[in-house]
Amino acid sequence: MTHFFLPPEISPWFAALLVAASFCTSALTAALGLGGGVAMLALMATGMPIASLLPVHGIVQLGSNFGRSVIQFRHIVWRLVLWFLIGSIIGIALGGWVVSFIPDSLAKMTMALFILWSVYGKKPKPEAVSHLFFMVGGTLTSFATMIVGATGPLVAALLSARGLRKQPLIASHAACMVLQHGLKILVFGLIGFAYMQWLPMLAAMIVSGVLGTLAGTMALDNLPEQLFRLAFRIVMTLLALQILWSAFSRQ
Repeated sequence: MTHFFLPPEISPWFAALLVAASFCTSALTAALGLGGGVAMLALMATGMPIASLLPVHGIVQLGSNFGRSVIQFRHIVWRLVLWFLIGSIIGIALGGWVVSFIPDSLAKMTMALFILWSVYGKKPKPEAVSHLFFMVGGTLTSFATMIVGATGPLVAALLSARGLRKQPLIASHAACMVLQHGLKILVFGLIGFAYMQWLPMLAAMIVSGVLGTLAGTMALDNLPEQLFRLAFRIVMTLLALQILWSAFSRQ
């Protein structure tokens, strides 16, 4: 019976842990705008083969972000999302082609440095951030997602540079990630990943993630703007340091 509901790569206890983690990481992302995808990827990596990690992570994050984009639909800044989509199509196509040639450590160091720049560096004024900025950003982050998986902090940095705050930032981030993960899932499917054996497990994680999104959204609505910005900066800094440590530890 267990084998009917679970893929052979994971144990029942680890499956239960992932379902619970989906709730917690979705709540984290809904409340702070990022962090959940990276945390889930790190956890999944401890008990899953690398060949399954990125495709499965992509579907879980698609479900979580889709739930968040529906719940916060009225806050989405669609003109930015559209330009991000155009860039994402280009980036996913390029990433699927050259994914095997990019060293993992180099990709992670680049991501971490970009996150730190987004927090502490001198950024363009919101009115100076053009649509081309978002198209190029969509290309680069979507290229990166084919290599390192969790690029949510990069996308959040793009939107933050435009001056978005609280609900518009998180809602637009969710919409962008739905598009990016959707394109990534399509490419892995074309490559040959077998999604069917993961469906029951994925369904449970997605439902858990939607419930976590509801909980995190309620926390966001009651979070003061100043506290939100401080928590946002702290989380991004910690994520960047963790990614740098991971990159250097594999050298």
